[in-house]
Amino acid sequence: MTRFLHSMLRVTDPDATIAFFKLIGLDEVRRFDSEAGRFTLIFLAAPGEEGVAEVELTHNWDPQPYDGGRNFGHLAYRVENVYETCAALSAAGHTIHRPPRDGHMAFVKTPDGISVELLQDGNLPPAEPWLSMPNTGSW
Repeated sequence: MTRFLHSMLRVTDPDATIAFFKLIGLDEVRRFDSEAGRFTLIFLAAPGEEGVAEVELTHNWDPQPYDGGRNFGHLAYRVENVYETCAALSAAGHTIHRPPRDGHMAFVKTPDGISVELLQDGNLPPAEPWLSMPNTGSW
């Protein structure tokens, strides 16, 4: 069963963005800081929608311009089997931009170039052909 998880937006002012979404009824449900990656992830959801339909705010600590629509990041879906889903997409001619080498996460793009994150519930054991498949461009 596929389940929508979240949409990701890159933000320059997390507090202002959280205040904006609060006005339309979304609250912060969790936060993750990555010292090594120099970013913060903040997840927002409407009451009762936690873990179901969230907005992920990504704040990169080093200032970056988000021109050309780069502030919209990706859609995310939990899939039943990330390997089988990627195999079906690949067989249909779509490029797997970030293969599921970890048995957990992959990135593909729609025909219009919108990034889609596929997440396995937990991790499947590492398997070929995904282990040796390189990343292709940005995801």
